[in-house]
Amino acid sequence: MAVEKVDFSLKETSPNIGGDRVSGGEKLTSSFDLVEKMEFLFVRIVRARDLPLKAVNGIIDPYVEIKIGNYNATTKYFEKKPDFEWNQVFAFGQDQLQATTMEITVRDKELIIGDNMIGKITVALHEVPPCLPPDSPLASQWYKLEDKNGFTLRKGELMLAMWYSTQADRVFPDAWHSDSAIVSGESLLNTRSKAYLSPRLWYLRVNVIQARDLVPGRRDRNPQVYVKAVVGDVILRTRVSPDKNVNPKWNEDLMFVVAEPFFDPLIVTVEDRLENNTVRCLGKCVIRLSNVEQRLLPLPADPLWYNLEDIVFEDGMEKEVNFFSKLNMCVSLDGGYHVFDESVQIGSDYRPTAKMLWTAMIGVLELGIINASDLQPMKLRDGRETTDAYCVAKYGPKWVKTRTVVDSFDPKWNEQYSWDVYDPYTMLTIGVFDDCHLHGGDAVAVGDGKDPSFGKVRIRLSTLATNKIYTYSYPLLVLQPNGAKKMGELQLAIRFTCSSYLSLFLVYTMNPLLPHMHHIYPLSIYQLDILRKQAVRILCWSLSRTEPPLRQEVVEYMLDGGSPMWSLRKAKANFQRVLATFKCFSDARQWFDEIRKWNNSTATVLVLAIYCIIVLKPDLILPTVTLYSIQVMILQWRKRPRRPTHIDVNLSVAGSVTADELDEELDTFPSSRQFDVLRMRYDRLRSIAGRVVTVISDIATQVERFHSLLNWRDPRITVTFLVCCLVGSFMLYYLISLKVFLIFGGFYVTRPPFLGKDVLNAPQNFFSRLPTKADYML
Repeated sequence: MAVEKVDFSLKETSPNIGGDRVSGGEKLTSSFDLVEKMEFLFVRIVRARDLPLKAVNGIIDPYVEIKIGNYNATTKYFEKKPDFEWNQVFAFGQDQLQATTMEITVRDKELIIGDNMIGKITVALHEVPPCLPPDSPLASQWYKLEDKNGFTLRKGELMLAMWYSTQADRVFPDAWHSDSAIVSGESLLNTRSKAYLSPRLWYLRVNVIQARDLVPGRRDRNPQVYVKAVVGDVILRTRVSPDKNVNPKWNEDLMFVVAEPFFDPLIVTVEDRLENNTVRCLGKCVIRLSNVEQRLLPLPADPLWYNLEDIVFEDGMEKEVNFFSKLNMCVSLDGGYHVFDESVQIGSDYRPTAKMLWTAMIGVLELGIINASDLQPMKLRDGRETTDAYCVAKYGPKWVKTRTVVDSFDPKWNEQYSWDVYDPYTMLTIGVFDDCHLHGGDAVAVGDGKDPSFGKVRIRLSTLATNKIYTYSYPLLVLQPNGAKKMGELQLAIRFTCSSYLSLFLVYTMNPLLPHMHHIYPLSIYQLDILRKQAVRILCWSLSRTEPPLRQEVVEYMLDGGSPMWSLRKAKANFQRVLATFKCFSDARQWFDEIRKWNNSTATVLVLAIYCIIVLKPDLILPTVTLYSIQVMILQWRKRPRRPTHIDVNLSVAGSVTADELDEELDTFPSSRQFDVLRMRYDRLRSIAGRVVTVISDIATQVERFHSLLNWRDPRITVTFLVCCLVGSFMLYYLISLKVFLIFGGFYVTRPPFLGKDVLNAPQNFFSRLPTKADYML
């Protein structure tokens, strides 16, 4: 059976956006011009008054029901409140309306037996007026209620407003939508579109210098003292002080990631490690982060002495007692750094924490999330496969979430968002997820109750032309045990508008990518990795507390928050990237061999002529190189990429990887596989790592041979090289000019094969015998 080939390519589309303007057009001026216009019937239910009482006890619990064809929507209930004010908005897609009239009925929740209708209003849909943005919202008005026979009641009025508008209406994000009609209760809030802001993150630096006058438990032993710092659930420790006395020194940095507002204090304790692996606290101090100095410039913070408080227990209660031990520390909130929550290579923001250090804005990024198509089923509901999809986009500290389109494999969102841009070397990330929290236990979902992903799209702004609309359909890819799987396609419209080309040029030339603090006091790769994990954990906690929440699995997936593990597929892909990068050098060497061997006599003569001109006129070297670069750029202009960046399955080696390699990459940590499988993978890893070690050893050997020319590792070689240098310097100064030497050397290297050997054996033999440090390896 022939296997159907999956298309993973990027496809250009022509959506009906902004009238007749599509991809490649000029900048559009209307609002919501990057998405297709969607018509909605909006109904705002405000309040009721003078409702007739039907209940026996004279108290009613009213609610309002809206019915249009097969769609029913109800407001919230009131529990015996005197004021009946709902102020709720309902949105019905105009293309889904299959009726000519709308019934708005006020009912009493308490009247279960019999008809619980209090009154109703019947409206012809063709009489509803339009109210398109940027017009102000339509004013609400009072409507008299009618009975079920259509006669006006003596008492009872309902204030409401009805109008036709688009998704650009300001009430659209908070409205109840007809495509989420099967969702009810508290889950309805999860279907709405929202914008989120990440909390501002700071690096907290605790430089532990020394302690004084500690009081150990026993005087007959040398204390092994270290300092433990705690912020929230993060615990860091210094090394044990080499000074085994009561005045130990450390001079060691402990760094945390903290978020505004600062709820958790910094708790620093000095502890003594005893012989039986127990710990005794020698003192503690608590520092409120709101009182900590905020360091914006690359200047060291002032060291301060902090009083340590002893901890004793009286009647089972902890009690703090002041005594004379002190701890010297520099504690500061370093606002000159950028706190990475994403990888450095795919960051969406590189500004420092302190706002006063930000540079000027250079443009605006606009994103239109139009629709998705051919999404895969993610759950079972009522015995059938279904999907409830929503999108999340992240750029800088701003996150956006579209509304959830319920029970659709081809959802249409048509929502538009914008971000301020401060640097073009940034990445926009868009992910598509399935909402598994809308129906409680009624739906059988994958992922243990977590929102699974259909894939994500990354777009680097520097690859986009300014003031141009890009409309493409991006493949949504996920890596599964059977290989890369296409989960659908996501249609987007993107525009990067530049406000000042001069500012854009200055960003490329004058402004460093990272803040100055990263260059003056750089953090190691290990530190950045640990701090990034702290930042991701803080963002997951903070965004999961919003309403509706951005769940932990969504934030981690968007930020690539998992710990990097060994992947044979990624190792192959990165090795191929390295080979492709160095291909130009191998091509140049192959071209030079063809020139040197006179495979093309005309080309060799021309190269020798150009070589002689450059040697005799060295001032022509730079103009020649620049003119050649101009020629290459002109020739490459027609081959320039015209599409935004997207995931390349072939470059990622996702199509040729074996099942066992994928299973190893997707395995949990710690591994959940059997011992025999782990042993096989470990042996394979040892074999691959052995080849890597051999390559690294060869590179180190070649570099060490150059050092051996001067360090007398081989006296004969160093003496020979010394004599050659003396003779060469004498000849170049007194007998032969440098130009003659270079021309003679060039002709000698490119001499025809019939005049000598194809290779220069003497220099190669000499270099291959240079000693290295490989002899010292164990």
